[in-house]
Amino acid sequence: MTTVQPVRAGDRLSASEVDDVLALAAAAGVLDGVYPLSEDVVLRVRLGGGLHLLSYAGDRLAGYAFVSDGSGELVVHPQFRRLGHGTALLAAAGSGPLAFWAHGDDPGAAAFASRNGFERARVLWQMRRSLLEPLPSIPFPDGITIRAFQPGADEQAWLDINARAFAHHPEQGKWTLDDLLAREAEPWFDPDGFLLAVTGSGDLAGFHWTKVHPASGAEPALGEIYVLGVDPSGHRRGLGAALSVAGLSHLAGAGLTVANLYVDESNEGAVKLYRGLGFQVHKTDISYKRP
Repeated sequence: MTTVQPVRAGDRLSASEVDDVLALAAAAGVLDGVYPLSEDVVLRVRLGGGLHLLSYAGDRLAGYAFVSDGSGELVVHPQFRRLGHGTALLAAAGSGPLAFWAHGDDPGAAAFASRNGFERARVLWQMRRSLLEPLPSIPFPDGITIRAFQPGADEQAWLDINARAFAHHPEQGKWTLDDLLAREAEPWFDPDGFLLAVTGSGDLAGFHWTKVHPASGAEPALGEIYVLGVDPSGHRRGLGAALSVAGLSHLAGAGLTVANLYVDESNEGAVKLYRGLGFQVHKTDISYKRP
């Protein structure tokens, strides 16, 4: 049996470590049928920030974990599971309150969490609908017009409305300018698919930021409701639904045939909106929390 080595920790990975982490994640994704790292963690792997934990078996990367602000993700290479790497990564992450996301509602992840004192705390649904089916016609409230996001001009206004719209969301509401600019630098970023709802005075009332995922293997190309928000300080009835349809229409017009989104199971208002637009649950992610 290969001995589990002391876990390496740092706030930034070398180029070779980045390659190793992404290769490990890809191998786990093939076996498990779901990619084990979120978009935000992949960005941190490439750009740095947070705490990166690496567990090795000899000279091979066997496990990886990321932690930031008491929450993170953990994955062990399929060839090195049940050898203590996951436990070593958890120990290196420290004691006290901690939450880890498991992508896919996997019994193995649930058992590992339970053994280590973690409880099921949040459920995140990926929902999908066909874009070949007709979309409803939902008008915008009076006084609202739609335009595309303007890089270099709209960042602060968007960050302000995003913070208000997601004030109680543990991740989205904390976005910084660096978070936004990192995504603007990504190849998938398209300002024409970043729709802003604007009042007559020019203030932002809401937004629908879409994202296109290219086809991969058996997965079709996906048009995502990436972030959708409405300013709670000036709520206009029906604006969220109208923005949803506007973004989905943009994706359908770009040739996408399937739309997806992520939403907390507990967000009853959003779930009701998306079900009303024809979305159904496709897969489930679980956050396990240690008190």
